[in-house]
Amino acid sequence: MKVVILAGGQGTRLAEETETRPKPMVEIGGRPILWHIMKHYEHFGFCEFLVALGYRGESIKRYFLDCLSLSGSMSFKFPEGDVTRHGGEQESWTVHLVETGKDSGTGGRLRRLAPWLRGERFLLTYGDGVSNIDLTELVEFHKKHGKMVTVSAVRPPARFGAIEFDPGGPVRFTEKPQLGEGWINGGFMVIEPELLDAIDGDGASLETDVLEPLANKGEVMAFPHADFWHCMDTLRDVRYLRDLWDSGKAPWLSGPWD
Repeated sequence: MKVVILAGGQGTRLAEETETRPKPMVEIGGRPILWHIMKHYEHFGFCEFLVALGYRGESIKRYFLDCLSLSGSMSFKFPEGDVTRHGGEQESWTVHLVETGKDSGTGGRLRRLAPWLRGERFLLTYGDGVSNIDLTELVEFHKKHGKMVTVSAVRPPARFGAIEFDPGGPVRFTEKPQLGEGWINGGFMVIEPELLDAIDGDGASLETDVLEPLANKGEVMAFPHADFWHCMDTLRDVRYLRDLWDSGKAPWLSGPWD
């Protein structure tokens, strides 16, 4: 199955990071969060990606061009103009970078990818969220229920750190706990191709104009994932994800499958 990654939004709440690059290019551990998302899918055998470009899409194109052309050592034969590459990290990906409009909605971006997706079940997620969700279990769940869409239901992290204490006792700080109640759509979806026919125009929102009406028809199922999930909405989120990576305990690359 192909993996669609919506990577065209402006990320206005991350203005300090996204003034010159799109949110999926904000780095964690020296790599854009887009790379982290793709490595997660690769772990489960999904290696063909459709990246829906919009705001500053040229920076995403430049990143992949640099990955292809600048990794490893090189030899130059100047008289012939030949360049030979030696070694270097090689990803096992096929990546299609598709322009989907500067101002398109999330549904509109997906609609513009229709020629690449007709007749095929596909995976879809956002370009700003990481998780340790088991994608094999997610796909099997989708196949069993037979509906048009499966969304991953996640518990959002608390906006502020919590404290724990006993009356009269010392305080213990808990950083970014997952909430004990309430679920949200965390991306990491599985979608049947018929959904593409329900998208009307570039301005369509995938969430409001497509998924909500389909849910009212009983065509959307939720795969519950109560373990790690985190999106990168604010600078606080960026710092938190970077701290996790620097600590060597990034759950999205050291999940329950290890």
